[in-house]
Amino acid sequence: MRPVEDLVNTAEDAWPELLAELSDSPAPVRVLPVDEPSGRRCLYRMQVTSRSRLGAMALHAGGLVVDHGWLRLYGGGDAASGLPSLAEVNGFDGSPRYAPASFAVGHDVIGGRYEVNGPVPPPGRPGAPGEVCYFAPDTLAWEPLEMPYGVFLSWLAAGATEQFYDGLRWPGWQDEVAALRLDQGLTVYPFLCTAEARRDLAATSRAPAPIAQVVSFTASLAAQLGEIPDGGSFAVRITD
Repeated sequence: MRPVEDLVNTAEDAWPELLAELSDSPAPVRVLPVDEPSGRRCLYRMQVTSRSRLGAMALHAGGLVVDHGWLRLYGGGDAASGLPSLAEVNGFDGSPRYAPASFAVGHDVIGGRYEVNGPVPPPGRPGAPGEVCYFAPDTLAWEPLEMPYGVFLSWLAAGATEQFYDGLRWPGWQDEVAALRLDQGLTVYPFLCTAEARRDLAATSRAPAPIAQVVSFTASLAAQLGEIPDGGSFAVRITD
């Protein structure tokens, strides 16, 4: 484990260039604050340098709130908003470890997840090592974005969310999402993976819920419905 002093690269820090891109984004991007001890602690636990954009996010930002809060990216953590740090969400505690199969870098309000593939990605996971993948709640499958994390941030800063989420947003979503806390997401019924939701997304029923619950439920749906072919039928039983 390298000491944090060796990871803070003041001469070639990636943050100024990244911040400039985020500031020019056509989509609203809010940089959450991070106090210095928390940023340095996250950087140490991640064991990356601030010369990388991943390290710069850990050291300089509590996280990013993109497009009215539709997308949240992890950084050094922001306790006030409830957004966890990169280290916390991935269980990095500062002890020696092997490179993970993948690690989380963000989520959206409808239960989608962004992860970076490790040197040996999880079985069945698409994409090359080091590339970002997205778990889509409308297909219940991982989709490769075919770009590393640094390029992924540039892609978002360029306003990619508008096209990427085309067909998954309804009239007035901006106000609905902006009213959520960062530890909340939205449940959608009928589920986004169903023909009913695709036919008329505006008519779906939506409600705030803890984001951990939204993500967990989407993952559970994928596990239960993964063998059903596209266009197949299924019954849903909801219990307390």
